[in-house]
Amino acid sequence: MKNLSNTTDNTQILIGLTSIIILIRIIFIFFMGPMPQDAYYFLYSQHPSLSYFDHPAGIAVILRFFTSVFGNNTIAIKLADSVTTLGTVWVFYLLAQKFYKKEEAKKALLLLLSTLMVSILSLISTPDSPLLFFWALSLLMLHVAIFEDKKWFWVLTGIAMGLAFDSKYTAVFLPSGMILFLLLSNSKRKYLATIWPYLVCILFVLVAMPVIVWNIDNHFASFVFQGKERMQSVSSFHLTPRFFFGLVGTQLFLLIPILFLSLFYGLWKIYKIYGHFWNKLPSSLLFLLCFFLPVFVVFIVLSPIYWIKINWLMPSYIAGIIFVTSYVSAKWLKWQVVISVVLHVAMAIEIIFYVVPVRSDDTWFGWKDLATQTQEVEKQHGANFIFSADGYKTSAELSLFCNQFIYGQNVIGNPALQFDYIGTDLKALNGKTAIFIDSEPRFSDLNKAPIVPEKLSGYFKRVQQLEPILIYNSGKVVRKFNVFLCEDYHFVPPNGEIINIP
Repeated sequence: MKNLSNTTDNTQILIGLTSIIILIRIIFIFFMGPMPQDAYYFLYSQHPSLSYFDHPAGIAVILRFFTSVFGNNTIAIKLADSVTTLGTVWVFYLLAQKFYKKEEAKKALLLLLSTLMVSILSLISTPDSPLLFFWALSLLMLHVAIFEDKKWFWVLTGIAMGLAFDSKYTAVFLPSGMILFLLLSNSKRKYLATIWPYLVCILFVLVAMPVIVWNIDNHFASFVFQGKERMQSVSSFHLTPRFFFGLVGTQLFLLIPILFLSLFYGLWKIYKIYGHFWNKLPSSLLFLLCFFLPVFVVFIVLSPIYWIKINWLMPSYIAGIIFVTSYVSAKWLKWQVVISVVLHVAMAIEIIFYVVPVRSDDTWFGWKDLATQTQEVEKQHGANFIFSADGYKTSAELSLFCNQFIYGQNVIGNPALQFDYIGTDLKALNGKTAIFIDSEPRFSDLNKAPIVPEKLSGYFKRVQQLEPILIYNSGKVVRKFNVFLCEDYHFVPPNGEIINIP
């Protein structure tokens, strides 16, 4: 009875600590400013399309719905991410119950909720938010179809997998994971002799048609960007150990060290029991590994030669966390949750008070102030438009806060991601005056920039540097943006011929 009481008390403590984490995440919705990713995918949502240059339209559809209901503001954007992630957590719990009894499934849920992955998904708009929801849903539907022999769930699986692809291209691992499982499973291989797995693949392609049609209409620009160019980078095979250690560091942060290291411990335990005899694995365990290991291993193998972003392994952790749950003891689960609470409290202090300024444009602080000051400069000098050239970040953030369209770096001939596909007619800007905002995240002084960006002179007849825009926090300058008045724009098409005003 004493042990039972202690177990109950420990469970209640863990639930209480996890509730603190959830409360902190809710507070973030109202106190955290927009990250550049939030603003960029909001820009997607304001220009409806079958798909987009960087990614499919899943995140844009979700943001469009929430901002239509709650207004074009940061809270609506973060609410969209949080609600989508709540759906992922709910489906994950239903999936975990297919593998464990209720108490052990709760343990899997606590592990998931303790991760910073859930916090990132809840608070920063990325295609991973809808991807993970439909990824978890695909696994749930497929498990029911295979293990409970409910045929109509094959249809639902194909639809869910297609919607996952409509969120992010990583979803190609879903149908391939299904085929891999059916090939390796002695007891479930029989399904390969039926129509159902092939119907899943057909439905996957049909539901993914918006992405395919957009790419056909745009010379496969997105597929080339996400596939060919990155494969060329990989094929150059330049070994960079810091990329590997960078990946390990980001994943230790994302999952928190105990959970991340437990994944390797769990794999080692499986190897000790089954060795190379994968066909001897229980079907339920093999199912999880087929949707965990391919993504996990591929990106780890690529990491010494290519920079793998923090979020790319996220889909693998849906199955990975469920798989590793049985290998995480109550003691280590407690420490996982305690470390998570400490990290989330530290995050709360940083996000609300901005104690340590971020020396990068990947920050939530100061964008609204920048927009206000930029529009004041535009009005003061009678400029016709505003643009920036740091990829997408400043332009997207200004577009979120300014009641006007903010142009990207294609104004001065640089590739500009989705800004190249919005449909803006740059020739219509001929002869007009612009305000150019140039972020200087690692500034060392508050003076004007020592030189004017050379490329501006190729597109404007006159360029004058104005006083920089400074962003303050508690009386201290934490961000600096150089400002340029650019007069008499002339559009230069790709062939280099200058088009003059008629």
